[in-house]
Amino acid sequence: MIRVTTRVWAPLVTAALLLTTACTGAGSGTGGAAPSATRSAPSSAPSSTGPASAPRADAVVRPVSAAQWQRIRAAGMVREGCPVTSPDQLRRVELNHYGFDGKVRRGVLVVNADTAESVARVFTRLFEAKFPIRGMKPLEEYGGDNTTSLADDNTASFNCRRPNQINAPEKESPHGNGRAIDINPVENPWQDLRCKCWKPSAANNARTEGQGKILEGGTVWRAFRAEGWIWQDISVPDYMHFDTGYPSVPFTGPQRATGSPAAG
Repeated sequence: MIRVTTRVWAPLVTAALLLTTACTGAGSGTGGAAPSATRSAPSSAPSSTGPASAPRADAVVRPVSAAQWQRIRAAGMVREGCPVTSPDQLRRVELNHYGFDGKVRRGVLVVNADTAESVARVFTRLFEAKFPIRGMKPLEEYGGDNTTSLADDNTASFNCRRPNQINAPEKESPHGNGRAIDINPVENPWQDLRCKCWKPSAANNARTEGQGKILEGGTVWRAFRAEGWIWQDISVPDYMHFDTGYPSVPFTGPQRATGSPAAG
């Protein structure tokens, strides 16, 4: 199940809580607690003697907070010419993923609001398949530096890239719009014709079986294709990259996605 949270105006929440207290009585044994605005409590406590429940992706879609938006702006990912100008255009997708050591970790992807639930479904499928992901952090944690993020084997999405790192005009760029995702870049490099080299390295440029690799017809390919995303939406090998189409336009589902000669 994917949980979607929204911003709630604080004065309304306060008024509702006061009204509930007044109606039920603060000390009443039958009075109920106000529900959480972001998380729902489990229906029952887990048994202390029963088997441990299997880990879940536990995907949550949240608004981008004011604090995170400030970090995004400070990293230079929002500037003149970039298509994203408001935090309302983006969503923060939080979910669990397996690491290369088999341990479960929590990751974050910042994506366009119109792709958020699709992204949550895709990565839930990858979690259920135990596909390993090295790390999953927003690009502002790398100062908006795509080269550093790739070298760190970081899986990420939204970034209006620096002029010397961009592969497409800002307005049309799938990454600049938050409608592209690069997965395990070290295991799935791309070929940069500007330097005639593989980035972040050529170590895994052969498409052979391997941990964390993306192969046509494989687990990752099937999960994204089922949602209408495109693999390697560019005229050179770009094994890490999935997007919803180029030039980037609002995503409406599988019927929208079509191939293109470029991506960014």
